[in-house]
Order: sequence, then structure tokens, then C-alpha cells
Amino acid sequence: MKLGIYQNHPEFGNKDRNIDHAVTALHNTGADIIILPELFATGYQFTSREEAVSLSEKIPDGKTCCILSELAASQKIFLVFGIIEKDDDKIYNSAALIGPDGFIGKYRKTHLFAEEKFWFSPGDTGLNVFDIGIARLGIMICFDWWFPESARSLALMGADIICHPSNLVFHNCQKAMVTRSLENGVFSATANRIGTEERGGKAPLIFTGGSQILDNKGNVLTSMDAKKTGVSIADIDVKAARNKKITEQNDRFEDRRPEYYKALFD
Repeated sequence: MKLGIYQNHPEFGNKDRNIDHAVTALHNTGADIIILPELFATGYQFTSREEAVSLSEKIPDGKTCCILSELAASQKIFLVFGIIEKDDDKIYNSAALIGPDGFIGKYRKTHLFAEEKFWFSPGDTGLNVFDIGIARLGIMICFDWWFPESARSLALMGADIICHPSNLVFHNCQKAMVTRSLENGVFSATANRIGTEERGGKAPLIFTGGSQILDNKGNVLTSMDAKKTGVSIADIDVKAARNKKITEQNDRFEDRRPEYYKALFD
């Protein structure tokens, strides 16, 4: 199957423009699954919670989900994308999963980064894996990568692919995800953005690009630089992620000894 990543340079607050660019880029890619960045349609550097609220939408009934649902249906593709989710008086940094037949599920970011704690409520969905038939997808968002428990939990729940919408400003993640894929024996797709945001007199945020797809051994199948926008695609065999063997004598999961990992649960 073909797994893709979309890397963009959104204009802050201009959802129509950002969504239009994505829809154009995602036509006729030939991919089966494409991952889009965190908050791909809105931009990231908010100056107030009210500003973030003004850009939020319901999942799955908001405009962004509806447009991408139409795209997924017409292209017969699965899409994972970041969005500001509105739920009553709360907003979340979320990701939605949509397929050819419509909305499948969502994930709310578990580990909020920096000023996100001022704008968003902590995610309460927990980490989940979605079986879409052609693959089992686990979703985590950006800063979740810093916590190895995130990827390990998804892998233990059966994920073949870790879908990773991101707005990365550190340069460590792309290298760290090599380890996440290797230690868990899963494919991973990190979709990042590029460009700079400097709003409200705050220090500029410089996004690192470097979107990438890794195989279940941590090898880079495709990657993008810090200036390019568009789509990159890799051929993968999801069945490879279901073999957790390291050597004939070693298995990633069967060799675990949780009774000695009690510090993780304190």
C-alpha cells in the first residue's frame, strides 16, 4: 500500500486558503493514506485563548472535516489531520481520521506543549488504534513523541503505522522517531509544517519541516527538507509491522518484563 505525508506552510488564520492548498495537493496522489500536519488549516502561534476558540470547529460536522470528507470520498483515501476541536466550552488540539466512507475517529493530544497549556484542554480520549481494514492506525500528535510511552502504547495495542501530525520547532523529533519505529517495530509517518510565525510580540516559532516516513526498522523511506511543501509517498508492507522478532531468540514484546518496570506506573 502507499502511505503519504503532506507538508505545508499555512497562513495563520486563513483556513479557506490553507484547506484549498491541501485539497489541491492531495488530488490524484495515488496514496491510500495521507497524514497532514498538526493544526494544518489554522496556524499555531495564538495570542489568546479567544483567538484559538474563534478558529475551532466541531468534529466531524465542522467545515474542515466536511471538505476533507468529500476529498476522501472522491479520492478513495484515508486522511489523518490536525484540527482545533470545539466541544462545548472546551477546545482541544485534536486529530481526525476520515476515510472514503466518512468520519472514523479522533484523538485529543495527550501531552500539551508550552503555551498550548493556556489554550487547550488536556486530551481525554487516551491513545487509540483504529482498524481501517488495510492497516491498523495509531495516532499521536507532535510533542507526544517526547514520551516513549505514547508510541509503545500504540504498538502494544496493535498499531501497524503511527500517524504523527506535527508542528515541530525542535530538531530532535525526526531522529527520535527512528528509535520509536525501531523499538516498536512499526511504520511511522510524521507530517510537519515549514515556515515561521511571529505574532503578538512573541519570540518567533521556526518550524523544522523534515516530514518523513520510516519503516518498521527505523529506515527512512522518504523525507522532505525544511523548505519544501507538498506530498511525499512511500510503498509499505504493513504485514512487516506485525512481526516483532529481533532475532530468532528475541521478540520486542514477548521479551518484555513488566514486573520490573514498576517505576513507570508510580
